[in-house]
Amino acid sequence: MKKHIQVVAAIVAGLAIVGARQVQAQIAVKGETVYTMAGTPIKNGVVLIKDGKIEAVGANLQVPQNYKTYSAKVVTPGFVDAHTSVGLAGIYNVPADQQQLEKTSPVQPELRAIDAYNPNEELIGWVRSHGVTTINTGHAPGALASGQLMALKTSASGFNNLLDTTSMVAFTLGNQVAENYSSPKTTAKGIAMLRAELQAAQVYAKKMGNKDASKRPDRNLKLEALRAVLSGKYKALVTANKAQDIMAALRLAKEFNLDMVLDGASEAYLLVDEIKAAGVPVIVHPTMARAYGENKNISFETAAILAKAGIPVAIQSGFEAYVPRARVLLFEASVAVANGMKPEQALAALTIVPSKIIGQDKRIGSLEKGKDADIVLFDGDPFEYTSHVCTVLVDGKVVSEACM
Repeated sequence: MKKHIQVVAAIVAGLAIVGARQVQAQIAVKGETVYTMAGTPIKNGVVLIKDGKIEAVGANLQVPQNYKTYSAKVVTPGFVDAHTSVGLAGIYNVPADQQQLEKTSPVQPELRAIDAYNPNEELIGWVRSHGVTTINTGHAPGALASGQLMALKTSASGFNNLLDTTSMVAFTLGNQVAENYSSPKTTAKGIAMLRAELQAAQVYAKKMGNKDASKRPDRNLKLEALRAVLSGKYKALVTANKAQDIMAALRLAKEFNLDMVLDGASEAYLLVDEIKAAGVPVIVHPTMARAYGENKNISFETAAILAKAGIPVAIQSGFEAYVPRARVLLFEASVAVANGMKPEQALAALTIVPSKIIGQDKRIGSLEKGKDADIVLFDGDPFEYTSHVCTVLVDGKVVSEACM
């Protein structure tokens, strides 16, 4: 009898846990203003969430019973950092937590971000608390080809939150490379080395396509990665800041028909027509990056200038030499707004535009029915210094409730 009672009690407890999970999975988010990034902002908007997905979005929607309600002044989609090294670069900035750049060779596109990513890195939680729900992270600028990037959610679920194990291969042009390697020392030499590697990858791809398996070459991980870039399977993320380096990158993309994304692009405002004609999106440098070296001619207005020209622009957190190693993405966008970028353009540069750049806009980047419930709740205007990120949801689960 006692054993029977224990079994019944266990079943009841289990059902209670399941019921609690179901209730938790059903959430209503109310906002005095809801920016869906899929249309005009909604006044008195409601976002209904079920099982991690957005069930409905609209004005004054009736909230069903058993839905837990969260309210805010302003509601936006979760932020997407289109280029970061978070998870490879750690919060303490010591050798033990810095895995983002391998300095033994300037061309290593075969290096995989997933092999160096630490899902328990404290920096992930820090950026999450500031509204960043998705990161495109991996090997940092500084090598001709430094390695691969991957896209994943910032939820604390280890490697179960991957969106794409390889989204891009990172390349760099300019003085950063010369500072890290004995060769190349100039952009001309760097471009020549990249062209030679890409041409070798073309030959490799042709040989690997031979119907006779005995005539195919042995696997070459470097050429395999470059082959994927040539085919468009992976995008080429090219960090280039000086105008001449940006033009070199555009020529390289045209020669090899690369699906390219410009990164950094400090002097992009000098080449607006050329960048637009190339149809290349830009993940612009952090607005508050330091004006020295290749960033000597940096401008607070670059994001606004590119957006006004109709060039897809995303804003990134960037790479810092000190802790916590990542800037506050929202603050960088706020500076862009203060220097000519329209608020909704800046929100787009944090949400829908970067989600398109990393190829995940079918799941994230806007508040629409069927998309992942990645949402940020504010106690005021997101671009006002006195406002705070108060609640963050990733896949319909509350992952942060501290007003940052």
